[in-house]
Amino acid sequence: MLTLSGFRRWSDDLSEDGQRMPLLFVGHGSPMNAIEQNEFHKEWGRLGKELPRPRAILCVSAHWETEGTWVTAMEKPKTIHDFGGFPQALFDVQYPAPGDPALAEHTASLVSSTTVGLDQQWGLDHGCWSVIRPMFPDADIPVLQLSLDHTRPPEWHYALAAELAALRKKGVLILGSGNMVHNLRMASFRSPQGYDWAIEINETLKKRIAEGDHKGVIDYRSLGTAATLAVPTMEHYLPLLYVLGLQQTDEPLTFFNDKTMMGAISMTSVKVG
Repeated sequence: MLTLSGFRRWSDDLSEDGQRMPLLFVGHGSPMNAIEQNEFHKEWGRLGKELPRPRAILCVSAHWETEGTWVTAMEKPKTIHDFGGFPQALFDVQYPAPGDPALAEHTASLVSSTTVGLDQQWGLDHGCWSVIRPMFPDADIPVLQLSLDHTRPPEWHYALAAELAALRKKGVLILGSGNMVHNLRMASFRSPQGYDWAIEINETLKKRIAEGDHKGVIDYRSLGTAATLAVPTMEHYLPLLYVLGLQQTDEPLTFFNDKTMMGAISMTSVKVG
């Protein structure tokens, strides 16, 4: 149960001149990356050792689309296996990280552009736990998810992200989980590399991100046919905009897991700060 003292713990703790936590956009790709000891899984594990230990994690996952904006507010979020056709070992995975109702309430209070509802039903979907589990395998850091309002345009999501900036100085790691290029209908296991158009748009987006051209990333549709193929639906792209919306002008960024694969999937990921 949320208490006033719990809410104050987040609203009052740590001054605004505290150190900013880094930001992560993680290309999550196949759910199997959660359990396979491949290059992506290993890099997530390395990151977990390198990052400052978060007080909590707020994840924006491609796999939680809603009407309106919601944040998970339960004490014990369930592990959601929102996929099919994979080995039983993947369905057996549990990630029993705690929630933090007080942080959920504080997060909602930071946003003035829309009402953020407190959700008691969702949990942690595979876009969230598949990448956080390799980073923080002990599941002892509170994890919340923020939903994607599917009725809103890209620029709205970018602007909403900026309202969450204070969380970074309170020790909250904000993580977007999706893919810059994500077209499952065109993906093929016979194509270990990316198609030409996937590589082209991935490199164009990387250039714009590196140059701080956020407007150009938001307006990805202006990039023509390659962009239409790369982003047939927005849900895997939008988590990137939350990370860019939170980036400050003085913050460096680096790319990791920089690879296009299966023809139409990009694993390219971004670390800010």
